[in-house]
Amino acid sequence: MRDKDMTEKILEAYDDVFADIVNVFLFGGEQVVKEEDLEDASPLSMYKADGELHEQERDVSKFWRRENITLSLIGLENQSKYERDMPLRIIGYDGAGYRAQLLGGGYPVISLVLYFGERPWGRVRTLRDALDFRDGRLAPFFHDYGINLFEIAYLTDEQIAMFKSDFRLVAEFFTKSRTDPGYIPSQAEIGHVDAVLKLLSAVTGDDV
Repeated sequence: MRDKDMTEKILEAYDDVFADIVNVFLFGGEQVVKEEDLEDASPLSMYKADGELHEQERDVSKFWRRENITLSLIGLENQSKYERDMPLRIIGYDGAGYRAQLLGGGYPVISLVLYFGERPWGRVRTLRDALDFRDGRLAPFFHDYGINLFEIAYLTDEQIAMFKSDFRLVAEFFTKSRTDPGYIPSQAEIGHVDAVLKLLSAVTGDDV
């Protein structure tokens, strides 16, 4: 599983690909985030449970900075299967990002969940969906928390066309593989050949 997780991260860790994903999903394709404004952030954080310290690790995490000012900490999480507890995981990652700012900072922490599954994502998309409110009287005091979920296999042609990096080939592969049984992958030039092939192989379980 560790090897699979690593291969999923390789392509997205390139600054041009990371910026492209953020620009399409957060800014509708507008070139807001520049690759030269990205800086790798530590994907690791710690939390305490059952009296012990545990490690949690994001897939890919980068600071978006401009003129030495941190605008945001942005993280990507890859999913090949539906996970009901995803809102709990995301709030843990984001909370760690805010916790780190207690010593100085003040910027938003944003997580994007990239889902590569062929079936639509399940019902749970918010923290409320993942919890069981046995006493409804608590609901007014509960602050909900949603996930930024993007179903790669269900992107529109217009969305796919917005990508300028190798991620366009990845998005096209998953979308067309679902809708067109006779789909033949594009012969377009690939910038990060090895990384693209490894990502496709990791999330499909096939040699491509």
